[in-house]
Amino acid sequence: MKIAINGAGVAGPALAFWLLKGGHEVLLVEQAPAIRRGGYVIDFWGLGYDIADKMGLIPRIRELGYQMKEVRFVDEEGRTSGGFSVDVFGRMTNDRFTSVRRSDLASTIYDAVSDRIETIFGDSIASVEETGDGVRIGFDHAASRDVDLVIGADGLHSRVREIVFGPESQFEKQIGYHVAAFEADGYEPRNELIYVGNSVPGRQVSRMSMRDDKTLFLFVFEDKYISEEPTDLEGRRTAIREIFGEAKWECPKILDELGRADDIYFDRVSQIRMDTWSKGRTALIGDAAACVSLLAGEGTGLAISEGYVLAGELNKCGGNYAEAFARYEATLMPFLRKKQLTAAKFASSFAPSTALGISFRNLVTKLMRIEFIADYFIGRDLRDDITLPEYDY
Repeated sequence: MKIAINGAGVAGPALAFWLLKGGHEVLLVEQAPAIRRGGYVIDFWGLGYDIADKMGLIPRIRELGYQMKEVRFVDEEGRTSGGFSVDVFGRMTNDRFTSVRRSDLASTIYDAVSDRIETIFGDSIASVEETGDGVRIGFDHAASRDVDLVIGADGLHSRVREIVFGPESQFEKQIGYHVAAFEADGYEPRNELIYVGNSVPGRQVSRMSMRDDKTLFLFVFEDKYISEEPTDLEGRRTAIREIFGEAKWECPKILDELGRADDIYFDRVSQIRMDTWSKGRTALIGDAAACVSLLAGEGTGLAISEGYVLAGELNKCGGNYAEAFARYEATLMPFLRKKQLTAAKFASSFAPSTALGISFRNLVTKLMRIEFIADYFIGRDLRDDITLPEYDY
């Protein structure tokens, strides 16, 4: 079949990889002018890691990734107040764990398929019209095309989902937090392979030293600290300065660096919850279908899993796309709903609401060097209680 995928993040290229295994023809459409670079770092393990291993991509992903050693929480004077060794993740995942830029993961998957698919950059699917035996898709710029299926892999704020299923407000569940991130060159101090964070009630700022003398900064804060989401660069700077202006530790220096940033990520922390991921000849994957939220940690790996299962079911069901879509949902939807519930509870650990909550979080993280405590607080969330089907190609 001819299958159009809107979105060249992680989910879209991962789906394309497995669709090619089944002999399908893939058109990938990406709104950005090229594969995105930079961006925040995600932790990569679990089902997604296993599938990337099947794809032969783990050596490259680990080369691009960071084998972090420690998560460290500090007080306003920079003294260690909590944290734990990342060895706990390695033990629980049999060392099948790395931290990697989301964009590096996406580009690695895209590079594995780019010479075998057609990609349209700088454009987006703008209309979807079923024609009985196919779909006519319109674009913002390119001429219309006829395809057999349309897949929305275009993220939390999916355009395909809005066109086919309805407004985002019908499906979005806000978790109560916002996040912002930016990079700086030459920032000091550096703590190599240590994720360092400082919290005040309802807010946390963290930094991670990257290659090429770069530092990534991540801000997490409760929704109550912002009344309206800024839409431009200067508005984002202003909002972050207002929210973190009274914080201590390295915040004054970090906010100085913010003034030189030419790109600031800023978004609310949300989930997408839907009763179905398909309608007619259109289906959704990744964050477009079941975003677990940026703070969940595993969303990228789950997106890869969705691509693998959807392509596998399309291959198994031949031309019966409706059956394939139904089997894809039946396989993954209950599992992903549980992941969403867990992620919503976990989000508060990033920015506890009170000083007492911060102290409790820090105490728990100190105790995680004890195996049964680590298993209780994070072991259950790291383990994926599902076995994915094996597909014959």
